[in-house]
Formats: sequence, structure tokens, C-alpha cells
Amino acid sequence: MPHIIVEYSGNLDDSVDVPGLLSALHQAMIETGVADTAAIRTRAIRLEHFCIADRDPANGFVQITVRMREGRPAEAYQKVAENLMAAAEKSLERAFASHPLQLALEIHEITQLTLRKNTVRGKEKAA
Repeated sequence: MPHIIVEYSGNLDDSVDVPGLLSALHQAMIETGVADTAAIRTRAIRLEHFCIADRDPANGFVQITVRMREGRPAEAYQKVAENLMAAAEKSLERAFASHPLQLALEIHEITQLTLRKNTVRGKEKAA
């Protein structure tokens, strides 16, 4: 872990390069040094049905949820939030110019009581 989950309104298709946004967020997380690269998972979910503010169909949103294992110092969470928000703002410049847009980033802690199996780490060590 961490997981970076991007939810976005479907009306942003014309102004958001979703693969580029995911790549920028993924790289920003790597650059924090807070987590092993093999543990980072970044994905997007396009939402077709949504209501935003006054229901103007031009309104858009991007919600970034970061799920990280608990126990890190507050400074680590702050660094992640700042790095990812900066990457998102840069990647979303075109969307901000063409839509009323809400951008939010939240960090959620995952408890230690989580089961997992990751063979990606073994792949990195073998390379």
C-alpha cells in the first residue's frame, strides 16, 4: 500500500488526460519516499452519474483518495498530500480552464489488520 484512487465526473473526458494524471500521481507518490514503489497502486474510476453544487452540467469534480497503512508520522502524510495535490493541479490545468471544477484529496489510514500478498516485490528483487 498505498492505494491512490481517483474518482472523476464523466463530463471531464474532453479535458482530463486520465492516464497522464494517474502517471503523475504515481510518480509523485514514488518521489515522497514514503512507500516502496512495489506497493503503490494507482487507479481511476469514471463516474457517469453525479450531482455537483447547483447541478450545472458543466460542473466537474476530481476526488483523490489515498489509502495508506497506519503508523507513519504526520509529516509523511503531509508530504504525500502536498506532492500529490501539486501533481494533480498541474495535470488538471486544462480542466480548470474549461470547467467549474472541484478538486479534493483525502488520506485514509488502513489498519494493521489487513491481509495481503504481493509478488511484485519479488519481481523487483529478481531484476
